[in-house]
Amino acid sequence: MSTRLTGAAVRPLQPLRRWLPFEWIVATRFLREGHVQTAFIIGGIAIGVAVIIFMSALMTGVQANMIDRTLTGQPHVQLTPAKETVRPLRDGVPGLREGAVLQAPLQRLKGIDQWQCVVAQVRDIPGVVAVSPSVTGSAVIIRGNASRVVLLTGMEPDLYYRIVTLPEKIVRGAARVTGTDIVLGTELASDLGVGVGDNLRVRGAGGATITLIVTGIFDRGNNGANGRSMFMALRTAQSPMELPGGVTTIDIAVRNAYDAETIARRIAGAADVQADSWIGTNAQFFSAVSAQTLSNTSIRFFVGLSVAFGIASVLVVSVVQKSREIGILRAMGITRGQVMRVFLLQGGLLGLVGALGGATLGALALTAWQKLMLSVDGTPMFALVFSGALFGWSLALATLTGLLAAVAPARRAARLDPVMAING
Repeated sequence: MSTRLTGAAVRPLQPLRRWLPFEWIVATRFLREGHVQTAFIIGGIAIGVAVIIFMSALMTGVQANMIDRTLTGQPHVQLTPAKETVRPLRDGVPGLREGAVLQAPLQRLKGIDQWQCVVAQVRDIPGVVAVSPSVTGSAVIIRGNASRVVLLTGMEPDLYYRIVTLPEKIVRGAARVTGTDIVLGTELASDLGVGVGDNLRVRGAGGATITLIVTGIFDRGNNGANGRSMFMALRTAQSPMELPGGVTTIDIAVRNAYDAETIARRIAGAADVQADSWIGTNAQFFSAVSAQTLSNTSIRFFVGLSVAFGIASVLVVSVVQKSREIGILRAMGITRGQVMRVFLLQGGLLGLVGALGGATLGALALTAWQKLMLSVDGTPMFALVFSGALFGWSLALATLTGLLAAVAPARRAARLDPVMAING
């Protein structure tokens, strides 16, 4: 027996019936007949998904750029000698109260005990990708009658440049550091009036003085760092620092920068050194990054919530408008489960189609951002990564949101009494 239903009821469409399940036919017909409502909710979903994709990619790009700028000038983890402490001579004697005032000792420059063994142990830790021993301390750099107190770093370039990308910061000369070479910042070079090829004298805290040749001038994007930093070979720096064969710091780079604190704690527990990660030394910066991540998550949550309420409200209205058609379908023998699946399919389809439109809008917005928001030199302010995972998760979450938002309207439609729905 063939029956033609009025309104949104399913008409005999033989090609569709041959290939599509009954619930799909009814769901798509309901969406087509309410095309104005469908267009508005799909547009709302598309805008919401586009905002999520754009904000997520933008925040990720900003954080990656900030972290990259921070970590290109410093190691992920830095090991230094354990700080000296003072203890009372008669500590722990029962019944004896110590009345002396303990004062912290002056922290003198000293090397890391058995640093070769420490380096070997650190290299075996999973996640560590580079280890570089170095000598770091204050020194006086002299040019004629001018002198400056600077932070001297002696290192092995093959190892150190894997952690701190100094060659990328060179503006004049080269990052060549051999026995008699020195590389210094732009502000320091300007203050001393030196250029590539000029001679400088470096005097350590103990009074030892050496003469070096300027081979490179760098710009680290920070006037303070450019005005007080200089680099030379490790063996050369050991002489003015009076640390023959010793090192004062061990710089470490790890595979995942966010694992630096965990690795630092592991090293501090295994060796007699002080281990400081970039997370601990840049606590305010890391707090700002965490706050950005939290705000991004909050934006995505509330946008998704608004999308869910939009889908639910449209489907509730659809249940009221299509109650007569639903009653007719129920009178024909359609089960409550089928009715529920009809509205769940509508929610899922709205979410999926809206997400596809939103992904397109998000990609166009990101492309426009890269082309319009440029630095002074005409290059993009920072790289925005078009992550396939981001688009995939956005599609999946929007579809799932549509399905969840349709649960309440679907249950309401399934509970409709056929007789009352037809007569009402």
